[in-house]
Amino acid sequence: MEQTTFDLALPVAIGSDHAGFAYKEEVISYLEGKGLQVEDFGTHSVDSVDYPDFAHPVANAVESGGYAYGILICGSANGVAITANKHQGIRAAICWGDELARLARSHNNANVLCIPARFVDTATAKEMVDIFGETPFEGGRHMNRVSKIACS
Repeated sequence: MEQTTFDLALPVAIGSDHAGFAYKEEVISYLEGKGLQVEDFGTHSVDSVDYPDFAHPVANAVESGGYAYGILICGSANGVAITANKHQGIRAAICWGDELARLARSHNNANVLCIPARFVDTATAKEMVDIFGETPFEGGRHMNRVSKIACS
């Protein structure tokens, strides 16, 4: 059975495209201010980029087991979520509110939080980051469902 809570002694992997850059910078500062380690997989400016170039490295990092969890941010969160979910060991969830972040963790054992920068304010993004990082997976009846997600 998978770990039910994140090991916050490990760094958090974070990445964004240009649309999510400003939010990414704020979330990094927020997490570091709470004493968490964060590894920034880019992008490093507001110049136009392709979201898979940042979503794949974050997904690989989380999948490797060397990171507590991942955060991906783009305009709608759809692109980064679609990309990250191509990885067998990733369960990336688009969240735009506290309850969705809580359910993504407690019911789906999500390990990558995808934030739609164009649809939430930074205060909501930070609240979701807290909830996502602190909410345990319930297991139980949800474990059977989650175990059926991977294709291999």
